[in-house]
Amino acid sequence: MGSTVKTKHQSPNGIYGEDSDENFYFIAGYTDGGEPYGITWEEFVTQELRFRAAVKKDASKAAELIHIAIDDIAEQLTGYNRTKDIRDTLADFIREENNRLSYENIIVAEILDEVIGIVIVYLGEDAPRLDEPILKRLRKKIGNEEAFLDKEADEGDFYIDTVCVDERFRGYGIGTMLLKEGEAIALQRGYPRVSLNVAQDNPIAKKLYKHIGYKEEKVIQINAHPYDYMVKIL
Repeated sequence: MGSTVKTKHQSPNGIYGEDSDENFYFIAGYTDGGEPYGITWEEFVTQELRFRAAVKKDASKAAELIHIAIDDIAEQLTGYNRTKDIRDTLADFIREENNRLSYENIIVAEILDEVIGIVIVYLGEDAPRLDEPILKRLRKKIGNEEAFLDKEADEGDFYIDTVCVDERFRGYGIGTMLLKEGEAIALQRGYPRVSLNVAQDNPIAKKLYKHIGYKEEKVIQINAHPYDYMVKIL
């Protein structure tokens, strides 16, 4: 670890820094001479990472991560194209029950009480019911009672809708761990067949999914973009 701090920012529970070699670390304190000291970022992540069910107060950060993950699909779901409007609407759905984005369907990864990743999971056969409140609000917003949402999940599948990790914490396997959390829930509920979609222009994510056992089954369209529907048998 270098002794020169280039950048640092305050979180609710601590300070993160960057050394002269651009290696991030958690600042535990300062020496008498004013130099920061702490543990490496990787050690920090390993020690402090926790997984839990989401609660309503996670809505703002979860909405941000969902938007990052699904990009223009968020516009399709909300009827907005401004980032603030999109995320405010997503957060509203997260705080509510009985919709696909509800906190009821989200597992979060957190470090020092800060949400740094999410995975959204639900049963494929529940998707039409979970989409109803989203469609109702969307149709009212855009004034089109014929608006619809693309079918993403097959009946009989336990569906992993969205997974996203804050960019500061990528590269440590947290995304894979979130997927494993979702798969564990699938087995608990008696669903050994798990599915997800990956955009065909996202080869890095597709490579990860293949590496952990997902196989391409078909191609579907979501918001006019081709996605590979991938399945894993647990």
